[in-house]
Amino acid sequence: MIQLIDLRNEKTLPSPVVPRAQIDVDSAVEKVRSIITDVKEKGDVAVLDWTENLDGVRPNSLRVPLEIIENAYKEMPEDVINALKTSIERVKKAHENQIRNSYETSVIPDGKIKQKFLPINRVGLYVPGGQAVYPSSVVMNVVPAQVAGVKSIAVTSPAQKENQGWPNKTILAACKLLGIDEIYSAGGAQAVAMFAFGTKSCKKVSLITGPGNIYVTAAKRLVRGIVGIDSEAGPTEIAVLADETGNAKWIAADLISQAEHDVVASSILVTDSISLAKEVEEELKVQVPQTKHSERISIALSGKQSSIVLVQNLLQGIEVINEIAAEHLEIHTKNSAEVAEKIENAGAIFVGPYTPVSLGDYLAGSNHVLPTGGCACHSSGLSVQTFLKSMQLVTYSKQALQDSADELRVLSHAEDLPAHAQAVDIRFENH
Repeated sequence: MIQLIDLRNEKTLPSPVVPRAQIDVDSAVEKVRSIITDVKEKGDVAVLDWTENLDGVRPNSLRVPLEIIENAYKEMPEDVINALKTSIERVKKAHENQIRNSYETSVIPDGKIKQKFLPINRVGLYVPGGQAVYPSSVVMNVVPAQVAGVKSIAVTSPAQKENQGWPNKTILAACKLLGIDEIYSAGGAQAVAMFAFGTKSCKKVSLITGPGNIYVTAAKRLVRGIVGIDSEAGPTEIAVLADETGNAKWIAADLISQAEHDVVASSILVTDSISLAKEVEEELKVQVPQTKHSERISIALSGKQSSIVLVQNLLQGIEVINEIAAEHLEIHTKNSAEVAEKIENAGAIFVGPYTPVSLGDYLAGSNHVLPTGGCACHSSGLSVQTFLKSMQLVTYSKQALQDSADELRVLSHAEDLPAHAQAVDIRFENH
């Protein structure tokens, strides 16, 4: 079911250690380019036309009426509402500490720089609605935006045949809980274009966040620069670093939990224990057939992007983990907290056997919108910082400028840009 990669006798790691799933975003870009152009030129009509064409349903309007949102909330089971409230509370608590305060630095006497942090004025949040329903993504996108102080927040999610052309009711209920009433019934590239260019129904945004399928990713690539984007999200990933103390049943269940998302999801176990590797392999054979989405999971686990990696020791294991730079990383070892501190590349680390990735997906308080495809080596997950921009306020007195003039003049001429120096010199000419 899952391949075995033995690195115990390797002096240098292969590159890549585990091949990534092949996601051809470039091909998707060409497919969605016409959609982007169509929405740019025709606005609402194009969004509705493409929604009908691709999703098989045409909403009565792009914007979801307030009564539809209210009814969805009223119909939600109480236990779902309560669980969402807990998730919101924990995510809010975790993200409030991410707020950055302005600060001022005196560079020279009477020469200072103030670093100011301001919320982005308007953002568009994309919530997927394909193989699964993601009210948790509503929470993970909206809460940090609200904590950052974003004044205008719009949410879009694909139209559902099962809900008369409106987004999934659970998504609508989650928005209601968060006080979001600007919701659009649109998904895919047409929704991204709607946010990027604006339509009669939807005002243009400055930033688009939230994961989606390959066509959403391609659309975000095409509009990058016109608006800001958080990232080009790829298939979900879990890596587990474990020694002989790892519980095979639990680890197998965790690998399965992320394989459940998509046939190209990546599930990787890195261990120095041959016995654990064999036990996990056997557990996968037992547990997968018992799952609701066993076919999807089996395809993901048998793909080249998933594997059990045998290493000589934990030191090599850490090296492998840092090379993989997985979206989610679990640590199942002795002294797991100490091991976690040695990890440099991961979207989020789940430390110890009682901290599964699924906890982070819903209720840990951490954000589950994380870098994929190895991007954890240079990028961070969604946070309050995503929704803030920094601005520098530079203030120099006459004397401070004069004290800097000679060296400014030197640099100006060194770059053959003499007008830069003249812009300073003119301020000290005798009149």
